[in-house]
Amino acid sequence: MSADTDIYQTYTDRRTTWMVRVIIMLLVGLAVTTVWVTNLWMTERFTVATRTQIEVRSALYSGNIVSEVQRVAVIPLLLARDPALISALYSDDFATTSQRLITYQEETGVASLTLLDRDGRTVAATDRTLLGTNFRGVPFYVAATRSNDTVFNTTELETGAFEFTYARTIQFEKDRVGVIVVHVDLNKFEGRWAGSSDAVLLTNSEGRVILSTESRWRGLAVDEALARASPPSAIAQAFEATAGWRNFPTDAYFLGQSVMRHDIRLPFQGWQLSTFTSYSSVRERVNGVLALEIMGFALLLTFVFYLLSRRALSKSLFFQQESYELRDLNLALKREITERERVEKTLEVAEQTIAQSSKLAALGEMSAAVSHELNQPLAAMKTYLAGAKLLLQRRRPEEAMSSFQRIDDLIERMGSITRQLKAHARKGGDAFEVLDMRDAVSSALAMMEPQLNKMDVEIINQSPKEPVLIKVDRIRLEQVIINLLRNALDAMNEQTTRRLEILLFASEMATLAVRDSGTGLEDLDEVFEPFYTTKSPGEGVGLGLAISSGIISDLGGRLTGRNAESGGAVFEIQLPLHHINSEAAE
Repeated sequence: MSADTDIYQTYTDRRTTWMVRVIIMLLVGLAVTTVWVTNLWMTERFTVATRTQIEVRSALYSGNIVSEVQRVAVIPLLLARDPALISALYSDDFATTSQRLITYQEETGVASLTLLDRDGRTVAATDRTLLGTNFRGVPFYVAATRSNDTVFNTTELETGAFEFTYARTIQFEKDRVGVIVVHVDLNKFEGRWAGSSDAVLLTNSEGRVILSTESRWRGLAVDEALARASPPSAIAQAFEATAGWRNFPTDAYFLGQSVMRHDIRLPFQGWQLSTFTSYSSVRERVNGVLALEIMGFALLLTFVFYLLSRRALSKSLFFQQESYELRDLNLALKREITERERVEKTLEVAEQTIAQSSKLAALGEMSAAVSHELNQPLAAMKTYLAGAKLLLQRRRPEEAMSSFQRIDDLIERMGSITRQLKAHARKGGDAFEVLDMRDAVSSALAMMEPQLNKMDVEIINQSPKEPVLIKVDRIRLEQVIINLLRNALDAMNEQTTRRLEILLFASEMATLAVRDSGTGLEDLDEVFEPFYTTKSPGEGVGLGLAISSGIISDLGGRLTGRNAESGGAVFEIQLPLHHINSEAAE
């Protein structure tokens, strides 16, 4: 029997050894296959995601350029009709003309303004060093004198940079008396592009680069620009090749390396924006996933080898270790039972104390919320009452009745706010309605009109031509917008220049951005916390943004805040768009 047992044990050990070898080979094969398939799939996925990001950035870059040139395009027409400029050109009296152009420049934000007489001589300019300079043979002067409309020109300077100008003739009694030239500052976009890892080129209708993240590319064709070598730079580093497990699809080559290219045609002068991005970010993300998979398989194989080497010892120590663990568990259970008995004795008293504290805290928050939310309508009512009183004294009752009607609307709004605060814990869609978000913005601006006029705020309101349909509670949405406008006014209270930008656009979500020219946000992590405020005592309790964030969350969106690069704070409301087709299907 002993010999038979030894033979059986030997056979069992050999069989186990072969099974272990097969398992290890299967694990290695599975690891190689998984890593290979993951590399192919993740590379394709991250490449598509990167292309989508490039398309979004390109659309943003092109939109900024088109917005700038369209904004400036109307300025020459307005200045060409300015009686003061026409009178100065007709009488040759330019004593105050340059100062007037400087004032126009500050109001419009253009790069510079230049006024030429009928002979092309500079008679007034925001850059006083140009006074007396003759531009008779310059293309923008020649083009302006040959056309009755505003003419856009792109001129290459001796430095290699390009100058962008709008020019228009100034006429008096159908006689040309001069030319007004407005310089458009598009070179500022190069500085913004330089902050990214992409290479960005803007070409004109002839295919020549007029704006670029690399100044040495200006004036060249795109192929010539990409072929030109340079010392290492931030953009060159972005296009450095990384070792990969497969070849990426090649859109273009930069310094001999393949990159992704995205072109977008601008609806202006035949311009085209081209963006080039390397595959380094894709490779890094894929390599990160592969490293985790390889590490996981390595740990798995290590664990298998450890089990094989420690199997015999584990069997001998298993029961002993189990006995120790059971004794430790028994002691731990006894200690926990004793602790639970002690805690249960004081639980009832603690629960009563916590319940009372919660009631007092809720009462304090509700009182502060009511006070904060009613301050805005009360302030507006005070302003309208003062105006109505003045109108009645001047015997203008019809206009005074309009103020009383607005006061009546405000009283209705205060009633709505108190009803909302009473039902703050209840969520429902009873008051939801489909509305155009542009109407909500207009209503909020009308509500804030007295404060805006009193503080002399420059308002820039940009909205799409098409309706931006959302399904929300109109009163609560207007409440949030008014609160953001009020906070913006408070942030700009100590500023000499007050600028309020309101931008509404729709993509995947309806987005409303409110930007002020104040000092910005100090602590972004706590700005939406209850009772957090930077105002002086008595001016605010710090509940406005917390309540606004809760309202937007109830409406299915989100409210975010950040600091703008050029200064000031930016708050964005994002809400789901309402699709008529989907409602009909429901």
